[in-house]
Amino acid sequence: MNKALVILIPLVIIGVLVIGGFGIYNGLVSAQEEAKAAWAQVENQYQRRADLIPNLVETVKGYAKQEKSILEEVTRLRSQWGEARQSGNINKTLAAAQGLESALSRLMVVVERYPELKSNQNFMKLQDQLEGTENRISVERRRYNQSVMNYNRKIRTFPGAFFAAPFGFERMPLFEAETESKKLPSVKF
Repeated sequence: MNKALVILIPLVIIGVLVIGGFGIYNGLVSAQEEAKAAWAQVENQYQRRADLIPNLVETVKGYAKQEKSILEEVTRLRSQWGEARQSGNINKTLAAAQGLESALSRLMVVVERYPELKSNQNFMKLQDQLEGTENRISVERRRYNQSVMNYNRKIRTFPGAFFAAPFGFERMPLFEAETESKKLPSVKF
């Protein structure tokens, strides 16, 4: 009986450790997939915004012909965002999306100079859709950051840290606001 216990106890311990290891590994995979899914939702909303931009630009063009440079910049940045998204690089996509947001903000400032444009029904619908999309983007970014924080925490804390490096789990980037957006905007009357 003693021989059986001597063999059985180490086997049970090894079995528990292996099963626990599978659980930890599966937890890391689940957290990583959750973060990737959250990023896909952010991209989905970015795509919605990118799809609205050509209509917005065309509507504004008719009223603001002398504002050609900002319209071209918005179009150029939309293309850059598409290229960054195709690359699959989250950092590049975030940077391109932030540049596009900045250009869209400048476009909205231009729109303020054209009261007849602001009252145009098509423009109003587009602006409402764009505002709704920006709100959705904000919500999805928050969800993405929560998922990434959960994942990053799991790969950096015990016992996940023992499994993360050997199995290639790496930290994922958080969405961070541009430094310019942290400044208080000046309002001129």
